Amino acid sequence: MGRESALVLLALAALYAAMSLVAYRVIHMSHVAPLPADAPPGDFSEGRVLHHLRRLSVDIPGRQEGSPGLEAAAQYIKGQLEELAARAGPEYRIEVEETLVSGSFSMIFLRHRVTLTYRNHKNIVMRISSNVSEDQDLSFLVNGHFDSPLGSPGAADCASMLELSRLIIDSGWVPSQPVIFLFNGAEELFLLGSHGFIKTHKWNSTIGAFINIEASGSGGADLVCQSGPGSWPSRIYAQTAKYPMANSVAQDMFGIIPGDTDYRIFAEDITNIPGLDIIFVLGGYFYHTSYDTVENLFPGSIQARGENLFNLVKAFTNSSMLLKGNKRSIEAMPKTDDLRDIFFDYLTWFMVIYPHDVSLVLHSLPVAIFLLAPLFLKFPNITFKSWFLTVRDLVRGMLLHAFGVILAILIPAVAAALRLLFTKNAMNWFAHPYLAFLMFVPTSLAGLFLPRIIWALSEQAHFWGAFGLYSVYVLTGLSGGFLTFFISMSMLLGHLICSISRKHWKKQSLKLLAGFVVPMIPCLLYCLYYGGFLIQFLIEKMGMMGSLPKPYGYFVADVIVGAVVGLVVGWCFGPVTPIASRWLAKTSILHGLLQITVVGLAVSSQLFPYSTGAPKRIVLQHTFVTDANSIVESNYGFSVVDANSLEFVFNNAPEAAKWLKDNSELSFEEKYRSDRSSWLALYPVNFLFSGSLKFPSEKEEIRKHYQHFPQMINQKTMSNNEHRRANSSEPLRIDVAVLDQYLLDDTRELKSLFPSWADITAFTTFFSTYHL
Repeated sequence: MGRESALVLLALAALYAAMSLVAYRVIHMSHVAPLPADAPPGDFSEGRVLHHLRRLSVDIPGRQEGSPGLEAAAQYIKGQLEELAARAGPEYRIEVEETLVSGSFSMIFLRHRVTLTYRNHKNIVMRISSNVSEDQDLSFLVNGHFDSPLGSPGAADCASMLELSRLIIDSGWVPSQPVIFLFNGAEELFLLGSHGFIKTHKWNSTIGAFINIEASGSGGADLVCQSGPGSWPSRIYAQTAKYPMANSVAQDMFGIIPGDTDYRIFAEDITNIPGLDIIFVLGGYFYHTSYDTVENLFPGSIQARGENLFNLVKAFTNSSMLLKGNKRSIEAMPKTDDLRDIFFDYLTWFMVIYPHDVSLVLHSLPVAIFLLAPLFLKFPNITFKSWFLTVRDLVRGMLLHAFGVILAILIPAVAAALRLLFTKNAMNWFAHPYLAFLMFVPTSLAGLFLPRIIWALSEQAHFWGAFGLYSVYVLTGLSGGFLTFFISMSMLLGHLICSISRKHWKKQSLKLLAGFVVPMIPCLLYCLYYGGFLIQFLIEKMGMMGSLPKPYGYFVADVIVGAVVGLVVGWCFGPVTPIASRWLAKTSILHGLLQITVVGLAVSSQLFPYSTGAPKRIVLQHTFVTDANSIVESNYGFSVVDANSLEFVFNNAPEAAKWLKDNSELSFEEKYRSDRSSWLALYPVNFLFSGSLKFPSEKEEIRKHYQHFPQMINQKTMSNNEHRRANSSEPLRIDVAVLDQYLLDDTRELKSLFPSWADITAFTTFFSTYHL
């Protein structure tokens, strides 16, 4: 490795490390200082929110539907709101209601149809308006839920709403339109609380716009994951959010995640009210686990959320578009593929937003420049031959850079798969995200440089080929055109400055590289912010994306993470390679990168995939198969939702394995496999399971706690038009699964024997089958 090559490598490494540190701090909201509980009453205070969180998630044990904790939480919230109403000034009209909702509907969840019927789910509703407002005045809705999922304390998504409602009153700001706070008590159960409100409440027809606040993690930037119908909600967000985090790609990617929010009830399935879906998306390690606690919240995240929300509530209630949104929801206009604005935030500092029509022109500009490049590169000595040779070189440059980007994606994916052939654990990077960078970034860089090492190509051809590759992305019609536009135009600026500088510096001068890279720093910093966020989010979500059948399912998570790291390297470092390759496209650099990869692979094999900060999710179901009041069978069922199988779990949980051997049976033989039908109580989440096991358990202990088991009563009714299913002589089979949160002592003991890195969601299921 030459001296200049080493110097370039170290300088670029230092630059990217510094930019990565900035991006990391922004992503985790480290630049936002949380205000304490004794902050002035006119400010939003994270400290006051944490007080509510401790009351809701620590002092009140469990807020699952049907538990005493859920009712206690409802009464706490209602009490806090009534205290606010009691001290509000005469200029306010404050109404607080406790409502019970009932209804039925169907929805598609995890690509399966679910039909739901429910009754008597509790919501707490508060309406803040001026003293001259009327019941049918247009209003703005803020929605959040206070129930928590099975096995998790939940850090209470609605706690910020309590502080926000206090702030409205204590700050003296009187909203020009009523603000409705919906504290809904049944979101985790297929969004029942929001459905009940929007179908039955007296204020449902007054809502002109809404914000849904949610958490899919324990903090970080508060991402706008969905917006619409139409673009005006995202415009208001762009204009008023103090710490914006949003980009128009998020909505297209949201469907990949196994989950949903109340946004779909308000904006898509039941009504089409314009709104925003704002979600904490980092800290996903703890989402829906027993570690989802106040202690694991990211400091500053709630502060940023609250300050954003207060600004947004003011802006929405003053917006002239609120009336139009109300008319759209009342008239139930047919849903169309509205062309949403293109928008993105720059490191939560500000937002850029422009109409879709403008994006078609703007994003096509680099394409036009690329197509004209062969002409102005040979101007004024343009001949057909010179034009043809230039076009040929540019096409070669594009193919070379495309091949490099493909290798940058493919090589780490292959390396990830090969690693698993020699190690016993998948996802070693899960609890150690730096491993993903250590293992996959060097191989990705090697992939970027390899084509330039093999094939000789002029720097000019390589630059314009890379420029063209990023430019033509817009022609695919995919989202994210703003990113490739940003990259290509930044490359053009760097190239222009570099070209001007050639008159003063020699061709091989390092100053030329600096002249190219420095103007690109704003773009490269954004790419690292965007790409780093994507990788961290992906790593955290891999713990709950579902398990796939062996042998291929074992490789999927590692291959995906390796490929995505390669993709991010392609847009973070790819724009620099046309110039940097002069110093870095050398075999000595390639060897060094591969040596770093080998070190990363060696380190990864010594580290365990999970920890209390990144737990493995395990589902434990104690099932009783019943026939009338008889127990036909009982078993302990286990399942996981990531790439490491139950065999991995029991190999690393010796006390739980020993307990099963002594009290039941522990074997991975085929006869102990359970299919998805045995997990009917979790439908359709059971379709995320693969390789589930079940082991026999003691039958009679359950009778100490239950005199009768759940069963279906078949009551035949007659009608004049009654007829049985045509052309079918087969009896109708109905499977009934009833989930109970109560655990027997043996189940509790078994659960306690798993190590702390395992998060166990445990419940009891009564399963019965009927033939009619």
